[in-house]
Amino acid sequence: MKYLAAFALAFAAGCAQMPAEPDPVRLTFPEMARFAGESPGPSTRPNAEIALDFVDLAFRMESGRPLPVLTRFEGPITVRVVGQLRPENRQDLEALLRRLRNEARIDIRLTNNTDANIVIETLPNRTIQRVAPNAACFVVPRVQSWSELRAARNTPTLDWATLQQRDKAAIFLPSDVTAQEVRDCLHEELAQALGPLNDLYRLPDSVFNDDNMHAVLTGFDMLILRAYYAPELRSGMSERQVAERLPAILARMNPSGQRPGGQIPSETSRAWINEITTALGSGASEPRRRQAAARAVAIGQSLGWTGPREGFANYAYGRLQIGNDATLSLGAFNAAGRAYAQTPATNIHAAHIALQLAAFTLISRDADATIALTTPAIAAARRHENAALMALLMMFKAEALDLKGETEAGMALRLDSLGWALYGLGDRDEVILRLNEIASLAPPPPPT
Repeated sequence: MKYLAAFALAFAAGCAQMPAEPDPVRLTFPEMARFAGESPGPSTRPNAEIALDFVDLAFRMESGRPLPVLTRFEGPITVRVVGQLRPENRQDLEALLRRLRNEARIDIRLTNNTDANIVIETLPNRTIQRVAPNAACFVVPRVQSWSELRAARNTPTLDWATLQQRDKAAIFLPSDVTAQEVRDCLHEELAQALGPLNDLYRLPDSVFNDDNMHAVLTGFDMLILRAYYAPELRSGMSERQVAERLPAILARMNPSGQRPGGQIPSETSRAWINEITTALGSGASEPRRRQAAARAVAIGQSLGWTGPREGFANYAYGRLQIGNDATLSLGAFNAAGRAYAQTPATNIHAAHIALQLAAFTLISRDADATIALTTPAIAAARRHENAALMALLMMFKAEALDLKGETEAGMALRLDSLGWALYGLGDRDEVILRLNEIASLAPPPPPT
């Protein structure tokens, strides 16, 4: 299940004293841009560490509930689309299936046959929210339509833990959100339909993490899925049987990972998960959410965590302090940035932090700092195919170029952001709203 993004791509506009809106600029919008659907890069961690991740991903649910056996599809896999999938998302799906064939070596293809193994059905977002209020999209076993899902609710039919083998599954996507949101759902839900049902906050390089930092399947994710469908494994195997075979499987599939090093991962405490869930949710008051995020930071510190969990707790705390305490917000974002700077595996996480910090530097009219933050972050967002993040970073950099008097370069970059913004942020009105919001951050220069 892909959860609704807690903070989406908001930034620290709430920390600024808003000047009058800038004069409008007439823009000519290009066609919507989209990525080719390529890998962000191979997995870089040692195989011994990846094997431990595989077991935790394959034999646990997100709730922590154990799964008794490995389950997967056996044989060729077919996928059918029901409902309205916009043309660019149809291309995204085809690119994803191509990556699954080439990188994960899974025999998977689109079909129009009604007996497809996996059905992808699109529905209005409000319809999905009535059934799963906190989910952007989700996947369930054994059913093939929304009507079958509704009939099977609260029955063992939808219980993944009762499976011995996967034969049928249905993915439900919103039809009325941005192209990027649909694409991101396709990646995460199809990956879960095929393989792991768990998410691990400790993972720096995976969509199997509820932090929503990764938009598309990574090299690590493809390696996990390839191992899932290794000929040495089969549905019905126990955790011990799979763990015994994994070292040889990973050595064959990922020879560069055959090296010493890596970490024995520490379990993410249920107390930390509960606090993060409260901080990210909408059911608690703003003060309660801030308290929960602060407690998550404190729990992580007491356990000596570094890396993704440390960074994400500070990121959540920083976001929740926007509009309440700018100093605490900035301090939390700086702490998150330090956590994410520890390894190249979290470059895309650092790009999310750069977006937040760029708002502070632009408010301070520090053009050079804004450019220094956004330039590497734009490259990371492009490599990880996050159009929404990339477009916003480009808009920030364009404003910084304007501050330096490089208005032609600023306008060129701003125009270049528009096609990506249409894909990542939505329609023209939403894009113009974001442009104006960013343009309003830098206060006018003091009178001379």
